Amino acid sequence: MGTTKGYTRAPADIAEELENSVAVKDFLPSPESIAAGLKKEEMVPVTMKLKKSTVDRYKRFAVKKGIKYQTFVSRILDSYAQNL
Repeated sequence: MGTTKGYTRAPADIAEELENSVAVKDFLPSPESIAAGLKKEEMVPVTMKLKKSTVDRYKRFAVKKGIKYQTFVSRILDSYAQNL
């Protein structure tokens, strides 16, 4: 059972950065709490480009929760902006 995964030692500069790194609190809410906290507010239309894979993931989640994916994406951005 003692198989290795093929890991190697990190280069010295990366190892040093990892050792000196500081944990950052995860301030973004879970997708479930975002979906649960959706409420109607005044909205402003915007145009932006996102990766197709990201939009597809948000659409799948929104369908499962019975919400609009654009509203879901908006709430994610709102949560981020509140913690700047």
